[in-house]
Amino acid sequence: MQTIAAFVLPLIIVTIPLYGLIKKVHVYEVFVEGAKEGFQIGVRIIPYLVAILFAIGMFRESGAMDFFMAALGPVLALVGFPVEILPMAVFRPLTGSGSVGVLADMVAQYGEDSIFVKMAATMFGSTETTFYVLAVYFGAVGIRRVKYAVQTGLIADLAGIIASVVIVYLLFG
Repeated sequence: MQTIAAFVLPLIIVTIPLYGLIKKVHVYEVFVEGAKEGFQIGVRIIPYLVAILFAIGMFRESGAMDFFMAALGPVLALVGFPVEILPMAVFRPLTGSGSVGVLADMVAQYGEDSIFVKMAATMFGSTETTFYVLAVYFGAVGIRRVKYAVQTGLIADLAGIIASVVIVYLLFG
């Protein structure tokens, strides 16, 4: 299996341009055109990216997260949701890099074998950066009516958050 895996990526890299040549597509020119479009999209999303990262940084550094955890701790304890993973549940729908930072902080604080870190890592892999996607990508292409996208994304995130806690409790708890 490892031998096959070693050849998959080079095979893909060779096959795609060969297929383009067979179809008489100017592969390099098409690639460069796609790269130009990607760069233009990158430039258009920078303001949205800066805005969301700034807002998250303010929330985190202001102490609002600590207040939020203290206020919700007793309620979350009633349903078996550890307050220690609340920062991941809050930041993951907002930003990927912010949630990586939360996860790194949790590893440093609780250790990599902690059940909280396992829950947070599972949550990281089973949820999406919903608001980041909406703000950056929808904003970049000019989509303004996002009501159903927000609802669907948040429901999926909630399902991933709950499933992460339940599954980690079942497997490691």
